[in-house]
Amino acid sequence: MTHDPRPDRPLWVPDPTWSSATRMAAFAAYARTVSGKALPAYADLHAWSVEQPETFWAAVWDFCGVLGERGAGPVLVGAAKMPGATWFPDARLNFAQNLLRDCDNPEALVFWGENKVKRSVSRAELRQRVAQFAAALRQAGVGPGDRVAAYLPNLPETLVAMLAAAGIGAVFTSASPDFGVQGVLDRFGQTEPKVLVASDGYWYNGKAIGLQPKLAELAPKLPSVRQLVLVPYLGDETEALASALPNAVSYAHFIAPHATARLEWTPFPFDQPLYIMYSSGTTGIPKCIVHGAGGTLLQHLKEHQLHTDVCNSDRLFYFTTCGWMMWNWLATGLASGATLLLYDGSPFVDGGRILWDYAQTERMSHFGTSAKYLDALIKTGLTPKEEYDLSALRVMTSTGSPLVPERFDDVYARIKADLQLSSISGGTDLLSCFVLGNPTLPVWRGEIQCKGLGLAVEVWDEDGRPVRGEKGELVCTRPFPCMPVGFWNDPEGAKYRAAYFERFPGVWHHGDFCEITAHDGLIIHGRSDATLNPGGVRIGTAEIYRQVEKLPEVLEALVIGQDWEDDVRVVLFVKLQDGLELNGELIDRIKRTIRDGATPRHVPAKVLQVTDIPRTKSGKIVELAVRHIVHGRPVKNIEALANPEALALFKDRDELRG
Repeated sequence: MTHDPRPDRPLWVPDPTWSSATRMAAFAAYARTVSGKALPAYADLHAWSVEQPETFWAAVWDFCGVLGERGAGPVLVGAAKMPGATWFPDARLNFAQNLLRDCDNPEALVFWGENKVKRSVSRAELRQRVAQFAAALRQAGVGPGDRVAAYLPNLPETLVAMLAAAGIGAVFTSASPDFGVQGVLDRFGQTEPKVLVASDGYWYNGKAIGLQPKLAELAPKLPSVRQLVLVPYLGDETEALASALPNAVSYAHFIAPHATARLEWTPFPFDQPLYIMYSSGTTGIPKCIVHGAGGTLLQHLKEHQLHTDVCNSDRLFYFTTCGWMMWNWLATGLASGATLLLYDGSPFVDGGRILWDYAQTERMSHFGTSAKYLDALIKTGLTPKEEYDLSALRVMTSTGSPLVPERFDDVYARIKADLQLSSISGGTDLLSCFVLGNPTLPVWRGEIQCKGLGLAVEVWDEDGRPVRGEKGELVCTRPFPCMPVGFWNDPEGAKYRAAYFERFPGVWHHGDFCEITAHDGLIIHGRSDATLNPGGVRIGTAEIYRQVEKLPEVLEALVIGQDWEDDVRVVLFVKLQDGLELNGELIDRIKRTIRDGATPRHVPAKVLQVTDIPRTKSGKIVELAVRHIVHGRPVKNIEALANPEALALFKDRDELRG
């Protein structure tokens, strides 16, 4: 069924013939056999997955074909402990082996760089490159538990480095090359990698940006690094660059002695550390979140195959850098037999056409992006469905910030009418999603389709009571396999418990302000710590953004609560289209739009113009950092921002003094 614009109907309903052939439908049938229950609807399947977690996660292991030994012991020990539960204590597996498995799809990945570099790598080639790099890591003294860090664009070599590290039991961690030196030190300085893999530079918006100055400053400040491996991307000068840096060697020289290396799969425990991820760090030094191999693999297999219907020979794309968790999510697509479509550079090259050229040329089946990309795309005026053959595209996913209802309309009207549009939400904390899509369910305007299988997601009020149809805190009331192994350098677990379990003891408090809808979908209203509270009434920032983004004059907006006269007043900052100035008429129209679309309480006391909106490297608006600036408090880690200079636009504004 195609897009239905009527407000009382879903925007999209899957064709029954297509829906019945999805992996989710096949798993539901499998679950009925395993459980002995009828499970007639998704709500029943979800309830069973939460109530019988041992049976459910064992079923995911078997159905998704995990390579490894599950062990004869229990699936879950200490189910009442959160944190503290242990999953698959007797299991042994190798994460990289699962991604490099044999399958009917011979093409592992395709890479496009915005400088028109195009490469294709077969599964056989990828396995050989990983074998060579793993052998080189071993020769460099890297073993289980050691860290391998990547300061790289979204290149095939980044994937090779990750798989090689995982294959030998090392821990992989990454940052994108647009991070400044201090931002890299704030991350890798804590986790102390033994090997650092970096590129000679990267491309963005048609400009080649060399990394030599950053590397020259960075190398002496990371004494743990025994080997710096340089990947050529801008040119063939890595040999010269390597000679100028301590402990440096070119990628070619690093792997040259290992041309005949073969893959060796050592099985590791289920909780073997796989990745170290980093919190955004906009209000302090980033937290180092350690994720285990088994939990990450099981969760990603479930999300890819069941919730996103990734099948053998699909062509999976996510617009992401190596500094965002969606890169790690994308990489696991290999385990489901998909070809990964990698892209490095600006998504708005050629007037925003580059990614749609990619989608058409490579027959993209899954297009993953951010809500902010879709906002910007729509304002370019591009209508992909009229200019491109998107017949292969059947799923679009969006995350990073809430996808407003109007953008659902735009996707169906301007990109493709017959498409599963999945707004998804989770985070670096679980390296996956709490709530996401489902190819067997309808898509309702402005709603995330469902809770993830196996995740006891609820919405609680301030007193810890479950609510429906009203806003509250997103929580997870039972353990799940992809919970972090812990935080780095947090041996007693104090930081870990403080991050998720202080608000509601024994329950994961995620920090999202959301609600469950009448359709069992979810709406995310913003981060809890950025929630506005004028007159004691909680307002999600996304509720205001939804209204403001209706106005063609407004490119972006940021809203905060300013402490004022023993209360909080709402202050809205807007970035306008080039050449426009904020005037009284536009301010009145902004306020009227918010009042008519929301409530009088949502109307800002102040509307101010800025020329830029500060955001993290992964594109998230940083309301808390701006709130600190407005209140005269320091922002402790501006290196986490993509455009830290924008913070100055919010400092000492005369308009905020009265």
